[in-house]
Amino acid sequence: MTIADIRKTTEAKMDQSIGAFKSNLTKIRTGRANPALLDTLQIDYYGTLMPINQVANVSLLDSRTISIQPWEKGMGAKIEKAIRESDLGLNPASMGDLIRVPMPPMSEERRKELTKVVKSEGEGAKIAVRNLRRDGNEAVKKLVKDKLASEDDQKRAEAEIQKVTDRHIAEIDQLVAAKEQDIMAV
Repeated sequence: MTIADIRKTTEAKMDQSIGAFKSNLTKIRTGRANPALLDTLQIDYYGTLMPINQVANVSLLDSRTISIQPWEKGMGAKIEKAIRESDLGLNPASMGDLIRVPMPPMSEERRKELTKVVKSEGEGAKIAVRNLRRDGNEAVKKLVKDKLASEDDQKRAEAEIQKVTDRHIAEIDQLVAAKEQDIMAV
């Protein structure tokens, strides 16, 4: 493995960490409705737990209401039950075949709690990126130790890895700030 390979794999893994962080951010509720909020729900489909998007069509009716259209008639009650029993604090209402899930307005206290959750998720993502930086630097040091690269190459590679790390941490900071602003907007 060369220094360029190490830098590429380190950057790719950092990109994956940011992708996972973005995915986690979509699961954190804001004041607006978001169909991705229900992605973690598992519905009992004839004895097998399935994600909600595999048993129903999930979409937005308006900015504060999610609509769920089950693909089978008997699934409505099971979907409603799963939403009520989840920790999302949502109360679905059935209207024939359509299930409406209104988003209740959040209190100021709840908004502040959610910003703390966002910050801790951001810190977790930063730690993951820094761990990847450490792993990349150790791989470069191993190349130098095995006499496959010079110490000058090591210094250059560590500087490049640091630049990539700084760029990813700045992106995480931007995502955290944008999500906090989204949560605090009434």
